[in-house]
Amino acid sequence: MRSFLRRRHPAQLIVFAFAAGILVGTLLLLAPFATTEPGRASFTTALFTSTSALCVTGLVVVDTPTYWTHYGQVVILGLIQVGGIGIMTLASLLALLVARRLGLRSRLVAQAETAAPELQDVRRLVVGVVLLSLLVEALAATVLTLRFWLSYDLAFGSALYRGIFHAISAFNNAGFALWSDSLVQFVTDGWISVTVALAIVAGGLGFPVWLELRRRFRAPRSWTLHTKLTLAGTFFLIVFGFVAVLVFEWSNARTTGELGVGGRLLASFFQGVTPRTAGFNTLDYASLEPETLLVTDVLMFVGAGSASTGGGIKVTTFVLLILMVWTEVRGDPNVTAFERRVSAHAQRQALAVTFIALNAVVIATLALMAESGLGFQETLFEAISAFGTVGLSTGITADFGEVGRLTLVALMFLGRTGPYTLAVALALRERRRLYRFPEERPIIG
Repeated sequence: MRSFLRRRHPAQLIVFAFAAGILVGTLLLLAPFATTEPGRASFTTALFTSTSALCVTGLVVVDTPTYWTHYGQVVILGLIQVGGIGIMTLASLLALLVARRLGLRSRLVAQAETAAPELQDVRRLVVGVVLLSLLVEALAATVLTLRFWLSYDLAFGSALYRGIFHAISAFNNAGFALWSDSLVQFVTDGWISVTVALAIVAGGLGFPVWLELRRRFRAPRSWTLHTKLTLAGTFFLIVFGFVAVLVFEWSNARTTGELGVGGRLLASFFQGVTPRTAGFNTLDYASLEPETLLVTDVLMFVGAGSASTGGGIKVTTFVLLILMVWTEVRGDPNVTAFERRVSAHAQRQALAVTFIALNAVVIATLALMAESGLGFQETLFEAISAFGTVGLSTGITADFGEVGRLTLVALMFLGRTGPYTLAVALALRERRRLYRFPEERPIIG
């Protein structure tokens, strides 16, 4: 086994590790005492739930609080934690690996761009990821536990369990909840909504950003381009999502129309944050306006920051695509941001990741529509939610048959391992040619 792993490409090791983790989770959920119903869960149900938990997605085909026993719920929680910490750790370690495998000049550039620590600090990096995760989860769990205990008449033990579960699920952008309606009943509770939203944002920024903020918080001009793009893109997407939900749902009596102004603002803010791959909801997505669902599709597809617990094509990829278009419109020779020139290699990576993601979503949507006979909008929503490892749904996940569920499993797995695995594979394959072919420009458009 050791020699097998040594011969594998790092990108292959990521896929292998996640596949092994999903298999272990599936076997644990197949135990007869994992469900509240007689017998045991079907293989597809266990596989789907294990994949959704380890890939921190949140899509479910059975009701988590009523179908799974406490044992089953703890297994799900463990998979979420392993998946979240493992994602950040692997992504951060791969940033180091990319820097180490490149030439000296490229190595220094890559290390600066990723905010990676020194190559000999791998142990400190892993410890940092774990400590960051546990710190944010502990803070969120404390607030949620006290709120559940003091304001909702839950016994302290039950409040503590629910507080820890939702804190871990929120920071890791998983979206699993212990209420059948997710967090709809807390739509106007700021303590719960804001706490969960802040934990989602914290997990979605990525460890390299947090590492740099800790080191250079008072010197923003010295932040790397990655940190600046991530923070700027995150702020823009949160504001965009908040305003869009507020405007389109303002008069919708099925969602925010019956709430006061404060309730509408809070609900719109929460639903503007969660499509960034979190999966919680305080509004019924089956009742949202079509315009809101389309905006949510976009937010889910973009996702969170690189080396974070979130999915999607990543914020930096999205911002870079916008910069590339803007550069072309202006006729500038180079893509620049914050007085830095973006490498051509990074631009090609962004295009490759986005192209593959779009094709995966389109193909999966076609397969789901053919298998289920459901409409385009809700099926597309489900496919993007799976690929972006979001977990939001209009309530049709359980309506898919075996083929549809396996399609979503493949989409969640691809969405979790695909984007940054592809990015690393492309970076490690970069090589310098000793010659160049003659240049010629095809007609575009």
